[in-house]
Amino acid sequence: MTDQELDELLEAIWTIEEEEKEVSPTNLKKTVHHLKDLNALILNAEREGLIEKEGSVIALTKKGRKRAENIIRRHRLAERLLADAFALPNKAVESTACEFEHILTPEVTDSICTFLGHPRTCPHGKPIPPGRCCKRFELTVKSIVLPLSELDPGGEGKVLFIGTKVPARLERLSVLGLVPGSLIRLRQKKPSVVVEIGETTIALDEEIAREIYVKRVKEEESEEKQT
Repeated sequence: MTDQELDELLEAIWTIEEEEKEVSPTNLKKTVHHLKDLNALILNAEREGLIEKEGSVIALTKKGRKRAENIIRRHRLAERLLADAFALPNKAVESTACEFEHILTPEVTDSICTFLGHPRTCPHGKPIPPGRCCKRFELTVKSIVLPLSELDPGGEGKVLFIGTKVPARLERLSVLGLVPGSLIRLRQKKPSVVVEIGETTIALDEEIAREIYVKRVKEEESEEKQT
């Protein structure tokens, strides 16, 4: 019986609770049917103080809930990274995120979260438990990494990545000079998104603007680049 199997059990309990269903061995079998000896795994989790049972109903202890929260956070941040930054298909996102959730360190997890701008939900709309980096962020600055469509008019950003699944869009944007590393200024958002890259002005569809992720550029940094 491995730590990874325990992680998967706790993750399943969290997910069932999130769906407001009763956590029972029967419901767990539907979620983690690939685990061979579920009953033994449940007993082991109970011995380690990760869960508690009342009849057939299973609940996470404080210790188990914290561990499950960290697993869920790693998994959903990995999904966000793989879907947004690498534009992987859904099947690849899920399978790879399942591997990442067991190997990401707290430091790497927080780095991914900060890089993505502290997202609140995974690609499926499920909440991502906040970490310490999110709490520090809320007390200090706005998101520094965000879709171009969320940049304020007049704001500047450096393109980090373009998360599109349409190769033709990448080619078109590349020809226009809109590539990772480009410094862009958002001129307007309505009726279309208009940006400036150097001396060039480009109009973009809102859908494309949502796929372009930028890092905010501070005013002083922008002035240095112009001098």
